[in-house]
Amino acid sequence: MPQAHEISPGLVIQGFTPPLRLTDFKLIAFDMDSTLINIECVDEIADAAGRKVEVAAITEAAMRGEISDYKESLRQRVALLKGVSVASMEQVYAQRLQLNPGAATLVAACKAAGMRVLLVSGGFTFFTDRIRDLLHIDATRSNLLEAVDGVLTGRMLDQPWGDICDGDEKRKMLLETCNQMGIGAHQAIAMGDGANDLPMMGAAGLSVAYHAKPAVRAQAMVAINSGGLDRLLELLH
Repeated sequence: MPQAHEISPGLVIQGFTPPLRLTDFKLIAFDMDSTLINIECVDEIADAAGRKVEVAAITEAAMRGEISDYKESLRQRVALLKGVSVASMEQVYAQRLQLNPGAATLVAACKAAGMRVLLVSGGFTFFTDRIRDLLHIDATRSNLLEAVDGVLTGRMLDQPWGDICDGDEKRKMLLETCNQMGIGAHQAIAMGDGANDLPMMGAAGLSVAYHAKPAVRAQAMVAINSGGLDRLLELLH
C-alpha cells in the first residue's frame, strides 16, 4: 500500500499525485447511506419499530466488514422492520434524512463536467428514488422493500437484476455502466464509507472514502475525514 499523505487537514491521499482533472473521468458512483446522506435509513426505519439499537448494531458490524455475508445481514435487519408503516418511512425522509454537506455541489460539478452519475446502495428504493430525483442522478440500484396495505412485510422483492444490492452488485453495476458507455473502469470514480463499498471502489480508477470506517479509509486513494463531499474538488480541477 502506498504511503498515505495528508495534503490538508482531514484530506488524505495515497497512490497518486494531485491534481487530476474532473474531465479525466466519465462516471462517478456514490453510496447513499452515510455518504450522500446523513443517516443509515434501515436504522431509522427500525426506530419506528422500537428496534433501532438491535438493527444499528448489525449495520455497524456490516459496515466495518465484521459480517462476511452482507445479504444475510440485510435480510436479518429487514425482517425486524416487519409491521412498520410506509407512513413512518415518509417521516424518516421528511424529518431525519438530510444530504451530507457538499453533496449537491459535487454532483452538480460532476454533471457539469459531462459525467454520468450513479447511486448504488445497500439501502432502499424508497429513499434512492427520492435522492435521484432531488439531485438529478442518472441511474440507481438499491433494494425494494415489500409492503402490503401500507405496511412492511419484513421481506425484500427480487428485481430484474437480482435479489439484493450488496458489494458485488455495486461493483457489477459500475462495470456494466462503464461497458455501456464504452469507457474503462479507470475513468470511473467510486465513493463510499462502508465495507460493502470496497468492491466497487477497488474496481474504479479513483476510490474515495467519505468519513469512512477504518478499513475503507486504509484502502481508498482519497479519504475525506472532515468537511463535505465537495472537498474532492480540491483534488480534481
